[in-house]
Amino acid sequence: QVQLVESGGGLVQPGESLSLSCVVSVPLFNMQSMAWYRQAPGKQREVVAKILSGGTSNYADSVKGRFTISRDNDKDAVSLRMSSLKPADTGVYYCNRLANVLGWGQGTQVTVSS
Repeated sequence: QVQLVESGGGLVQPGESLSLSCVVSVPLFNMQSMAWYRQAPGKQREVVAKILSGGTSNYADSVKGRFTISRDNDKDAVSLRMSSLKPADTGVYYCNRLANVLGWGQGTQVTVSS
C-alpha cells in the first residue's frame, strides 16, 4: 500500500529553522524523483523543492538559498531543511513524487509567526 507520512512541522518565529521528514512507502523509491510541496492558505499547492533519483536538487525562487532537500534511499525517506523562515513560508507541506503524484498524505503544518 502506497503511503506518504510527513512530520516535523510546527510554529516558529521568523528567522528560525525547521526540518521536515517524509517516509515514503512506494516500490523502487530510489528510482523516484521526489518533491516537497507547499499549500499556503488560500493558494494552490506548489513545488518548493525537488530531488531527482540521482540526487540533483532544484528549488523555487522563493526558497532558494534557505531550503535544502535531501533523500535517504536506505530509509525510503526525503527531508526538507528550512532555515531563515519567513511568514510567507507558512502552509501545509507535503511530499510526493514529482510526476504522477500518488495519493496525498496528511501533510505537516508549518506556521511562521512572531
